[in-house]
Formats: sequence, C-alpha cells, structure tokens
Amino acid sequence: MDYDFIFDIQTASDFEEAALRVFRHQYVNNSVYQRFCNLLGVSKTSVGASSEIPHLPIEFFKTKKVLSSTHDSPYVFGSSGTTGSVVSKHYVSNILLYEQSFAATFRQFYGPPSSYTILALLPNYLERQDSSLVYMVKSLIENSESPDSGFYLHDMDRLATTLKKADKEGQKIVLIGVSFALLDLIEAYQFDLNNTIVMETGGMKGRRKELIRSELHDILQRGFGVSCVHSEYGMTELLSQAYSKEDGVFRCPPWMRISTRDTEDPMTVGRVSKTGGINVIDLANYHSCSFIATQDLGSVQQDGSFEILGRFDHSDIRGCNLMSL
Repeated sequence: MDYDFIFDIQTASDFEEAALRVFRHQYVNNSVYQRFCNLLGVSKTSVGASSEIPHLPIEFFKTKKVLSSTHDSPYVFGSSGTTGSVVSKHYVSNILLYEQSFAATFRQFYGPPSSYTILALLPNYLERQDSSLVYMVKSLIENSESPDSGFYLHDMDRLATTLKKADKEGQKIVLIGVSFALLDLIEAYQFDLNNTIVMETGGMKGRRKELIRSELHDILQRGFGVSCVHSEYGMTELLSQAYSKEDGVFRCPPWMRISTRDTEDPMTVGRVSKTGGINVIDLANYHSCSFIATQDLGSVQQDGSFEILGRFDHSDIRGCNLMSL
C-alpha cells in the first residue's frame, strides 16, 4: 500500500521523513489544505522540516470536504453536536487504514484485545454508525474472546452484574465509556474492582457539569475502587488515538505527534511553546489531513508526552479568508 511506510516509523528521523512525505502528498492532492497553505505563503517546496508544516484549523471539517484522495468515501464519521449545531464530517476513503492504526495502537499500550473482556458504556454501532470511537470499540469487542464483551449503555443493571462477576473471577477487563455514563454507573452501584482498567473517553455532552480531568479521575477512582483511571484521546477528525494510563499524561503511537502553538496567534507556523493550543500530526490521516490545529489547550513534555488542560473559550478560528471560500 502507498501508506505502509507510516507504520514502519521507529526513530525521530523516520517520523521527520514520513511527515514531509505526507505533507507533500496532501499539498498536491487536498485542495482545501493547499489553498490554506498558499494563503500562509507556504508551498510544497518551501517546507524543509515537520515544524514548518502548517496545521489546518479543525473547524474546516465543519464546512469543507477535507480529503486527499479521489476515491469514494464509504465511511463518513461525524462528531456528536448539540441540536442545531454544525458538526464535523471526516470523509474516510480507506477504512482499513483506520483499523490498522487503532488496532496497532491498542496492542502497543495494552496488548491484544483477545486477552480482555471489553465492556463499553457507549451507544452501540446501530445507534451511532458515524462515530469513529464506536467503530473502534466495536472492532475491539469483535476481537475480544469473551462472550461478555459488548455495549451496555442502555443496560446498567446487566453491566454492573457482569462487571462485578468478571472482575471477581480474575478476568482482565477494559471498561471504556464517556464520562457522564461512568459517573451514572458509580452513583447507582458500588464497586471494588481489582482486575479492571477503567478508561474514560471524555465528554459530558451537556448531561453534567464539566469537570477538570483530575477531579473526574478522583471521583471515578473512589467509585470503582481502582488506583488510577485511564484515558483515551481521539477525535472525529483523526484516525489515531493517544492513551493515558495514569495522571492524565498521554502518549502517542510512533506515527502521531503533539505540539503546542501560541494561543494569541492561531496561525503561527513553526513556533512551539510548552503550553498552548494543541496541534496534532496524525500520519494515519493520510487520505484526509494529517496536520490539525485543535481547539484543545495543553502542555507537551520533552519526551513527547502531553496533558490536556482545557479548551479555548472561543473555539472558532476567525479571520482566515479560506473559511468563507
């Protein structure tokens, strides 16, 4: 495949070479991204390092078809928005690339899904066929060898019974869910788990008051009786995930990298500060755009690990001519 080199990255120089290769491919084949780069005075040949690559504001996924492929897009992932809001659309022309990315990342951090019972506090696939998170978890469940693995958002009683029984029997369990559903679960049932990874994917979705991650994790730790809470960092517009195993510190697979940009100048190219707006390079997003400026605020450490500290108060990027084209 033309993108196999992405998953062969092992060193910093491998990443640098791959990032430049992907940038040139997307500059040529993604009209939205090319026009954005041109407005910044950046061309295919003017970029000599990954730090010089422009990051497309994530808002473009709400108004443009961000695609670096001429193939049809049989899958279109959509963000979950409030009623009446404009949602992001991510056109995926090759779903196998997404499957390869999330499967390899899960194995890197947790090992094979076949060794876990995977319990999901998420809508099932029939309810949210356009959710990239649900698609991923559905695949992990299908590759689990436990008959108890499945979606349980609408059956808390059965989930509580299954979770307690499987944990007591010593099964390795991943309980993954949106924040509000995990909080609902511990308010209704008592747990003292010993063999379960509790993983939150963020999101109160207007159901509860937003909490900072440390406060959320403290509540979940006490409610489930676990020593730490894991987190997944991903979004509709990406095809890769980062994971945190404790303390809200995330790490990426080799083909994904996080940096920060100046919060006062969202169009900044190449200037990186320790704390600021989160920029993502996701090379698995080969057929879309791999260089995205998100609405998240965070900090990045020397080893590439990062923390999410919040979101911009006024998320929409204004003042860019391309937004109205």
